[in-house]
Amino acid sequence: MRFVNAVRLLAIMGMMLGAIALPGAASAQVAVEFSVGFAPPPLPVYDQPICPGERYIWTPGYWAWDDDDQDYYWVPGTWVEAPEVGYLWTPGYWGWGGEAYVFHVGYWGPVVGFYGGIDYGWGYTGRGYYGGRWDHDHFYYNREVNHIDERVVRNVYNEHIENNVNITRVSYNGPNGGVNVRPTPQEDAAGHERHIPPVAVQNQHIQAARSNRELHASENRGKPPIAATARPAAFSGNGVVAARAGGNYNPPPNRGANNGNRGGNAATSNNRSENTNPNRPPNASNRAETNKRPTYNHSNEVPQHNVPQAEPNANQKYQQQQEKLAQKQNQEHQKLQQQQDREHQQAQQQSANAARQQQMEQHHQQQTQQMEQRHEQQTQKMQQSQQPRQQAPPPRQNEEKKPH
Repeated sequence: MRFVNAVRLLAIMGMMLGAIALPGAASAQVAVEFSVGFAPPPLPVYDQPICPGERYIWTPGYWAWDDDDQDYYWVPGTWVEAPEVGYLWTPGYWGWGGEAYVFHVGYWGPVVGFYGGIDYGWGYTGRGYYGGRWDHDHFYYNREVNHIDERVVRNVYNEHIENNVNITRVSYNGPNGGVNVRPTPQEDAAGHERHIPPVAVQNQHIQAARSNRELHASENRGKPPIAATARPAAFSGNGVVAARAGGNYNPPPNRGANNGNRGGNAATSNNRSENTNPNRPPNASNRAETNKRPTYNHSNEVPQHNVPQAEPNANQKYQQQQEKLAQKQNQEHQKLQQQQDREHQQAQQQSANAARQQQMEQHHQQQTQQMEQRHEQQTQKMQQSQQPRQQAPPPRQNEEKKPH
């Protein structure tokens, strides 16, 4: 095992030296920056700040690893000016490397490559980027996805995209609750084309996040107070957006025991938990069940309704009814989510005061709880309709009539 790790480390060092020898270009993405023995927390839910100007491209937030502190920390999403005309951002991502979770560094290039299939929202749906496009030397923004002030940015267009804004909130690629997606040939090829690593302002942004204790997951429990910024490293002022919802962060108690390593040398701690991942994002199959209904503040926090796998000889009509109900309920999730997102954007544009925002949040929580209560009643009613009814036993054919 030590020999394999040593070979892997030499390979990573070779890629890094190759990148240094060819400044401004790389033959392949310098993939591994850290490897960690447990998965990052789910992605928080947050609103996008207004785009500060033309040629700025949205770079979504992500969980990074602080090797000194042995803790994940949130790097806020932010608008970054493209380093070259025609270049787009391929976000970094966490992926399972066989022995640990490894971080693949993002990069700039003419084509968006593979970023783990992670749905970062705001145009990054897991495949490609739908938030904007280049036309000669001008960048045009999709108003359906981005938060744009057309008095500042005039190059806009409309293209409807399902902006999930991290409904799934899964933050890594791999087993044990991660996204199970492989790169397409086009995405794989994009990683081998000429590209530019994160620019100076992005590195400053990362360092500012690392030095801010409030952004460490052990402090914010997966709900960072600075989830997005209008400009890199600008962590105060009107352009700062807090997370509207976070995910549970329960790291293993021994997280400080060599769970994080630089340079792609996979973590080999015997304390690593592979199949019982404490940070596995909630879904229909692994959500902790309690006697109380979970408290959801917004529609996008509610897990999707899934139909259990049909058993052999199951009632096909009942299965179809379940699928139809689940589809209808998920559509109601999406509709309410879109309404709540619009209200959040309106409040931000109107600079609503704290009391008004609190009132709006309470209303959203009430809406969401009522929706889920109604969905629960609908599901229970359908299940009860399939329970066998108590019927009187049929009369015996040979039973003698009793004399009156």
